[in-house]
Amino acid sequence: MEIRQLEYFMEICHELHFTRASEKLGVTQPTLSHQIKALEDELGLPLFDRIGKKIAITEAGFILLKHCQTVFHSLESVREEIQELQEIKRGRLAVGVLPGELNSLVCRLLPDFHDAYSEVQVRIITADNVAERLLHNEIDLALTITPVHDERIDSQPLYDDVLYLVVNADHPLAERTQVSLGDLKDISLVLFPENYQCRQQIDAICSLRNIHIRPAIETDSIETIISLIEAGVGGSILSETLIKQWNRPGIRTLSIEEAPFSRQVGLIYHKEKYRGQTVLKFTELLQEQIRKLGLSN
Repeated sequence: MEIRQLEYFMEICHELHFTRASEKLGVTQPTLSHQIKALEDELGLPLFDRIGKKIAITEAGFILLKHCQTVFHSLESVREEIQELQEIKRGRLAVGVLPGELNSLVCRLLPDFHDAYSEVQVRIITADNVAERLLHNEIDLALTITPVHDERIDSQPLYDDVLYLVVNADHPLAERTQVSLGDLKDISLVLFPENYQCRQQIDAICSLRNIHIRPAIETDSIETIISLIEAGVGGSILSETLIKQWNRPGIRTLSIEEAPFSRQVGLIYHKEKYRGQTVLKFTELLQEQIRKLGLSN
């Protein structure tokens, strides 16, 4: 049973005349008759009684007509809803993001995204395994450290993120612009927990240089880290992403020499998943947010 056959059937029901229906449909009468005959053969019952030059809808025809009206109403609803998706008047968006500063970066743009597309339901999923979530189709895209080495995933680099030593303006090191990697072991540090990627990077680099740092305080709260630094409780190693988001005047930023304390931040997508307008607009707003913060390459 084809949609075209059902369209032909409904037009005949409307006109109750094969010739007029064929003219309306722009097909020949033999073609129309052949399609209706094929439909009747498939259903096993006649759809029309042919009495002389007149036709009448049979009981089977009325049953089919009722369901055809439902089908075509549903198809019209599909078109309307898909059009609304194209115009971003509805829909859902699931965004994966690493915990910490990248999560904060995404959350900053949510008010603007909601103002522009208030009917879109947004879910932010904070997780260390965002690539795995993407592959299981739990999210539409993710902001993470790139590249991700999986042939099923596309990466879109956004900017290079540098890690700095951050201290209070009254700290003994505050007047310097740079510290050595060895200086870190003598500083009371407030750091993210070991499961955070930035912490893992710090630990890996220090381990390669045979430098072992022991944080005085570990916390997953960005607000707590900033507050402790402002209060003069040691220092922290934070990303440029986080520093530019908070931009506190009482904090000094020092580069760390002798170490590749940088990483590439980017978006990842499943290669086989369609990227609709909602994903594209979210990406555009994120890129604009990054430019405003001065994080673009």
